[in-house]
Amino acid sequence: MGSAHAPEVYVYIRTVMSMVIGLSLAQLLTRLAGFVQAPGKNKIYLVHIGWVLSMFLFIIHFWWWEYRLQSVAQINFGVYLFLICFCCLFYFLCVLLNPPSVEDYGGFEEYFISRRRWFFGLLAVTYAVDLIDTLLKGEAYFQSLGWEYPIRNVVYVILCVIAAITANRRFQAAFVTVGLIYQITWIFRLYDVLPV
Repeated sequence: MGSAHAPEVYVYIRTVMSMVIGLSLAQLLTRLAGFVQAPGKNKIYLVHIGWVLSMFLFIIHFWWWEYRLQSVAQINFGVYLFLICFCCLFYFLCVLLNPPSVEDYGGFEEYFISRRRWFFGLLAVTYAVDLIDTLLKGEAYFQSLGWEYPIRNVVYVILCVIAAITANRRFQAAFVTVGLIYQITWIFRLYDVLPV
């Protein structure tokens, strides 16, 4: 069997990844549309909405920076499996933010707080895996992000561990608020324009 041309492999892998990422976005958009369709059905919890918005940004940002995947010289099955599993982490996070029902919990606040260990545990893993994903694109690319990138990911992992442990509503609100602001500035400072 002959080896595939690199751009063909890249397009193939991005197509499979886009299916999983598309399902992730569908989960988030379904939740947001549900609030519009039945605004009085369940009480909205702003921290939950903040994480829905944060995941939306994270996924859009993820898909934007995966453009760099084409710089990977050789993609074997291990890399392919890793990338699909990375996308699955986003899907699991989005499913946790979009339960079929919260009636057993009394509302989104109680649901989110009861599932925080799962959510923040998976989010911590996602930030750790992101470091590996960035290294796949090459050491030069990793270093081009500067010292802020690895520190950012380590800090996010630590904050996710704290958020998984504590049910303190003030910490939860501060984490998502500061996280959203930082995420927006990070995206526009480092990833505003794709390289040609």
